[in-house]
Amino acid sequence: MNDDRKATLVRMILPDHTCPFGVRAKELLEASGYDVEDRILRSREEVEDYKEEQGVDTTPQVFIGGEWIGGSDDLERYLASR
Repeated sequence: MNDDRKATLVRMILPDHTCPFGVRAKELLEASGYDVEDRILRSREEVEDYKEEQGVDTTPQVFIGGEWIGGSDDLERYLASR
């Protein structure tokens, strides 16, 4: 598969909460034919560490073909422009 059809999704699934924006992002990617590498953050500490390390305010975060796309709203705009 081409690198431009591969996506990495970093999203939050905690014991008591699954982020609906992450679920939506995964559904959008798969429906658009992307091979998704799903990276799960499983604790609040992992989420906060990731956000601090990456300089982002939210999860999920999406990368396509190695390029940072952003969060779920950014992904929707990206896919709509294709």
